[in-house]
Amino acid sequence: MTDKVQLRTLPTQVAGVLIRRIASNGFPDGLAPSESQISQEFNVSRAVAREALKILSSLDMVEIAQGRRVAVRPIAEWDYLSPMLIEWLPQAQVRELLLELHDARVIFEPAICAEAARSLSRNDLARLHEILDAMTAAHEDPDAYLELDLEFHMEICRATRNRILDRFMFSSRWWQSAARRISNQAPHALPIATEQHRAIYEGLLARDPKRAEIAMRVHLEANKVNFLMAQQALAAP
Repeated sequence: MTDKVQLRTLPTQVAGVLIRRIASNGFPDGLAPSESQISQEFNVSRAVAREALKILSSLDMVEIAQGRRVAVRPIAEWDYLSPMLIEWLPQAQVRELLLELHDARVIFEPAICAEAARSLSRNDLARLHEILDAMTAAHEDPDAYLELDLEFHMEICRATRNRILDRFMFSSRWWQSAARRISNQAPHALPIATEQHRAIYEGLLARDPKRAEIAMRVHLEANKVNFLMAQQALAAP
């Protein structure tokens, strides 16, 4: 989902291959390769194989039981907030998850916005206004705009003074970035998004929870429409 060249350690590269296999149901018996099997197949040391399995375990994709038996965990229990899954899951699964992300954000972000309208400070408003001005100036720079977009939503979440919400929003930023890179390809997406962000800001400035909530919902639902349009355009021959 990115054009940047990223260097990967050997355990991470091995883990990436295994992630793709697991996601593609490459182990229908529910058993992933053991440490020794990984070492033999990839011609790597047992230490590298062990670290690769630790990565899979950290993603909740496998469970390493006593006797070194490696069982594939249920797909519903994987750590979908990890950026590794964005990079290595099959593209069809990534697209499904990005749609689920849009639906999830429509459920919780309007409520976050309403809560922020009740609790945000003058400094919070000043920061949001600053970001909004920068977004207006960044319509010709999609990468810069994307960073500002993410920060705008994070600032709203921080204004709730809820650390659990803050960590959840921050942890999902990789998926948010991937989704926005697609939805931003829709015609005039950035100027339209700026006006939608301005409506959100004005609801917050008025300290009107309902107005802010509705503005956020309108924005997020428009994002989903743009995402679907962009996906259709990319899939067209």
